[in-house]
Amino acid sequence: MKKILIIDDEPAICSSLSFALEDDYEVTTTTNPEEGIALIQEDPFHICLLDLKIGSVSGIDVLVQLKEIQENLIVIMITAYGDITTSVEALQKGAFSYLTKPINMDELFTTIEKSLQFLELNDRVDYLSKELERKSTFEGMITKSEKMDNVLQLVDKVKDVDTSVLITGESGTGKEIVARAIHFSGKRKKEHLEVVNCAAIPEQLLESELFGYEKGAFTGADTNKEGKFQLAQNGTIFLDEIGDMPSALQAKLLRVLQRKEVTPLGSNKTVKLNVRVLAATNKDLLEAVGNGEFREDLYYRLNVISIHLPPLRERKDDLQLLIHHFIDQFNKAMGKQVKGITSEAKELFYQYSYPGNIRELENLIEATMVMSDGPYIDVADLPPQLRDVDRQIEKGKSSLNAYLGLPLKEIEKQFILATLEYNDGHRKNTAKMLGISERGLREKLKTYQKE
Repeated sequence: MKKILIIDDEPAICSSLSFALEDDYEVTTTTNPEEGIALIQEDPFHICLLDLKIGSVSGIDVLVQLKEIQENLIVIMITAYGDITTSVEALQKGAFSYLTKPINMDELFTTIEKSLQFLELNDRVDYLSKELERKSTFEGMITKSEKMDNVLQLVDKVKDVDTSVLITGESGTGKEIVARAIHFSGKRKKEHLEVVNCAAIPEQLLESELFGYEKGAFTGADTNKEGKFQLAQNGTIFLDEIGDMPSALQAKLLRVLQRKEVTPLGSNKTVKLNVRVLAATNKDLLEAVGNGEFREDLYYRLNVISIHLPPLRERKDDLQLLIHHFIDQFNKAMGKQVKGITSEAKELFYQYSYPGNIRELENLIEATMVMSDGPYIDVADLPPQLRDVDRQIEKGKSSLNAYLGLPLKEIEKQFILATLEYNDGHRKNTAKMLGISERGLREKLKTYQKE
């Protein structure tokens, strides 16, 4: 029920208006303007019927105070015929309308109904504006799944605070997109976002990339160079694949985060920092801490707030949205006019497990679009891993049957060795696929060699 507050110094008017409205609205009355202001401060109302003259108090002054407390409050002024000019001033100060005494009840109900329609329209416009801002802010985050909605809510909560955030999830789940959403929706959005991929930069270059250096600091340092932390001053630095940062650099990074200052290589001068830190990893950092591969104190410094991105196989209700998004994207890039996908092809997309997540789906759609000549993507256009998905599922079931009756330890051993063979002996890829650390994989392989 909508709430109406009546402020008028005549008790008879308060009583008559309350009697007329109380069947349809929750009505509160007062003859004291100060009490009316206090009531608005305690609990918001939808409408206020406000007398233009409340004893010696100006209703316009009360109007201004009410609108300062509750900007969206609908205020309808009650005025005598001789106060029309003052009523116009009230409209300029934010009143919705005015009624003249003696009040016509039909006109009162009509004005209240119109004001509530206006309030509803205003709320709708405000909602749509916020949704538009939210969608533009989270550009690239195509989703309707409940799990991802939780991610968006977390992004919205942390965007305006300076707390460190650790974004976790498998490769290809969109961790950098989340980092960009946090930065570009928050209070630092007008400042720089600096991105550093800790796994892609050689160890000997990563330190100078992060912290900068002075001319002459080492061979080839012909000029001063600002590091990413300095370039991100007043903005945000995003440390992607932080789990691959070398141990020696982890200690230096921790010192920078603790002291909020950086010393470029070859310099004796420190630079004070005002930088928001976001980090991401596809590794289990707690396991890495237990294995001695990642500093515990740095982990807790980075992991104040954690945002985990689910893999695509756990959010397949987003598949159709993502498929059509990438079709539109590659239609523009390739000059094609693919309208969609056949039901048979769509079924294979839904059966696939997407070890490479959204990034893999994007690549699959690109490859499919290259092969497709018709208005709809069909099974014949799909890459082999999608066309053969039924056979792979059956093969997987047969493989599972082979493990029946074996001890769990032996199943683990065979599975790890089979995965290593699948990756042509590449340990890093094998560890990533199994979701364990490289060190953990090395220890298990040593154990198997001794058996």
